[in-house]
Amino acid sequence: MPGALELIGNVLLFALVFGMSATVDIKCMKQQIQNKNAILLGLFCQFLLLPFLGFAMVNLLQLDAALGMTLLVVTSSPGGSYSNWWCSLFNADLALSVTMTAISTILSIIALPANLLIYANISYEADITKALDWHSVFVALAIVITAIALGLYLSYKTHSYKFNVIANKIGNVAGLALIIFSAAVTNTGDSDTKIWSREPSFYIACIGPCVLGLLIASLLASALNLEKPERMTVAVECCYQNVGIATSLALTMFEGNDLNHAMGIPFFYGICEAALVGSYCIACWKAGWSKAPADAPIWDVVFRTYEVLEAEKQEVCEVEISVSSGSEDSLRDRQEGAVFHKFFEMEDSPMSLRSSA
Repeated sequence: MPGALELIGNVLLFALVFGMSATVDIKCMKQQIQNKNAILLGLFCQFLLLPFLGFAMVNLLQLDAALGMTLLVVTSSPGGSYSNWWCSLFNADLALSVTMTAISTILSIIALPANLLIYANISYEADITKALDWHSVFVALAIVITAIALGLYLSYKTHSYKFNVIANKIGNVAGLALIIFSAAVTNTGDSDTKIWSREPSFYIACIGPCVLGLLIASLLASALNLEKPERMTVAVECCYQNVGIATSLALTMFEGNDLNHAMGIPFFYGICEAALVGSYCIACWKAGWSKAPADAPIWDVVFRTYEVLEAEKQEVCEVEISVSSGSEDSLRDRQEGAVFHKFFEMEDSPMSLRSSA
């Protein structure tokens, strides 16, 4: 049964990341790769800021090994696939989101273990870090990398906005299914795993990094004068983590009551990031930070992909400019031809007069 659940989770994860990646227009992504300020700020927030916030919570609240190690894994695991989903849903800069997810997921192969080893060794004894299941970490990373690569490749080969829209719908359906699946699996445990029976430090430890990550990332993005949809994306990417990695590690590292306590961290952090990021995205949309109009109906914002419409409109404009430029050149050629023709007429006219004289 655990193997079947893991398989279902991995398939839904792949479908979600593939759908979001295949939504992106390659031309837009190439532009975002050159967006150094946004990319570097995103990497700073994902690999330095949020892991440090998790480490600070572990030590300030004096969390035990089960809770603390799991929280460190959560805050050190960027590339949460739902970040693409939220950016797509509320029309932030999806191309930037997928670009950041791709880059951060690849860098996670080195940065995630490094952050875990540094902060875990500072916070706990060495035997705790030896129990980490690195196999689960790299399987999750491999799924995300493969899905991103395939989605971007098909988007490039098809170059069809209809395909982009269909892929976006597949990703949205997979995202919703994965949320329902995760909630169902988490709530099949006994009463010890119930979220509402924990100590206050548990809730603070989960909520703190998420709130502070959103706030600090938004302030830094505004200070760098990024485009408003880009600010929205950087903040979402900062705090939205891959809780599936933490869930897999908790299952292999802990047993009994420790496992029950540890499993609560990725589940509740997932609830917090969904609620907080959802509220943040709605606030950004109403404030005019989203690509969707602030006065648009909520169902238009959620079900219409403005990024695809924007890319399609930009391509039409480029075609119109090209056609217009061609028309201007043709008109100029005709005008120049008329001038030369008139010139030769004037030159020929005196000759004709002299001949007649």
